[in-house]
Amino acid sequence: MTKVAVIIPAAGAGKRFGGDVKKPFAQLDNRPVFIRALELFLNRPDVCQTILTVAPEDYEVVKEKYAANIMIMGLKLVQGGRERYESVQRALEQVADEAELVCVHDAVRPCVLDAWIDKVFDEAGKTGAAILAAPLTGTIKRVAGSGVIDATVPRAGLYEAQTPQVFRKDVLRKAYAARPADFHPTDDAEIVERSGHPVAIVESDRRNLKITTPGDLTLAAALLRDMARKARGPSLGAFEEAQW
Repeated sequence: MTKVAVIIPAAGAGKRFGGDVKKPFAQLDNRPVFIRALELFLNRPDVCQTILTVAPEDYEVVKEKYAANIMIMGLKLVQGGRERYESVQRALEQVADEAELVCVHDAVRPCVLDAWIDKVFDEAGKTGAAILAAPLTGTIKRVAGSGVIDATVPRAGLYEAQTPQVFRKDVLRKAYAARPADFHPTDDAEIVERSGHPVAIVESDRRNLKITTPGDLTLAAALLRDMARKARGPSLGAFEEAQW
């Protein structure tokens, strides 16, 4: 069985989220968002290591406040950088030797189906690099700085990149080592693309929500309840349906 190390970057400032609490630590049905993201990988026999990166100013607080979670989950806590890619690069230095694949997953994407994770792990094992992505379905407009529509962009072949993004360990490390100092990627797939290694797409959908604003928490909670209901199988009757 191919072994996978999972990196969860949670060091971002989350400026668009607003408020006093950074979005990875916001409560989603009484549990922090980042804990729900970590739980996606906890009971997988192919995951050999889980690394959580947090901002340097949050490190001691997280280490103390979530000490029980860190111990029970077997997490390795790493101080991240100012940018997401800096956090991933620091975590890469801590990846276990036994890991053949490295999975990078946003701390603020708690609504991922097990089947999607299975497929993206499998594809990365075959090709060396694969990510979840959802096809764009709406009408896409390019807008000028003035706020006026510049053009309508054909959506054929356009996808929204999501996570997990999974790579063979040597592929990701080589791509990071070759990153020019003036290149500031927004995801790991972009780094690997630039290195010349092709990145495969595993299709998902918009349920793989990235929590960006407070309103997204409400939507994520509804999605998680729906996913849990479907995972339990067919309804037992009208009474159970009434509870939803």
